[in-house]
Amino acid sequence: MAQIVVYGHRRTINLKRTALTRAIHGAIMVALEYPADKCFHRFIALDDEDFVHPEDRGSDYTIIEISMFEGRSEDAKRTLIEELFHRIGVEAGIAPHSVEITITETPKVNWGIRGVNAADLALNYKIEI
Repeated sequence: MAQIVVYGHRRTINLKRTALTRAIHGAIMVALEYPADKCFHRFIALDDEDFVHPEDRGSDYTIIEISMFEGRSEDAKRTLIEELFHRIGVEAGIAPHSVEITITETPKVNWGIRGVNAADLALNYKIEI
């Protein structure tokens, strides 16, 4: 399970939401071997005065926060970050310098999904990759 929250300037999110979704989900599918139908993205479009950051990041500055079950290898997480930078650059036209990514992992027991504790949930994809 991975939940993605994307923060950006309102105009950037509005213009690039579809490309960002395509890029992010493509990276998740490759790096984490995620099924195509498991896409969980939330976009937070901020007004300029609510999104303070160094000027050199530009108006396309984007923060991506990924919450997921623990269990992925360091290699899988490195691949995910590399794929995200590459795909977001190519598909959304946002330079790596203007993207920041964080991954937060928690035990499945800390998640509730589809009415059950995730520790008791049967998944159709691997976590330990």
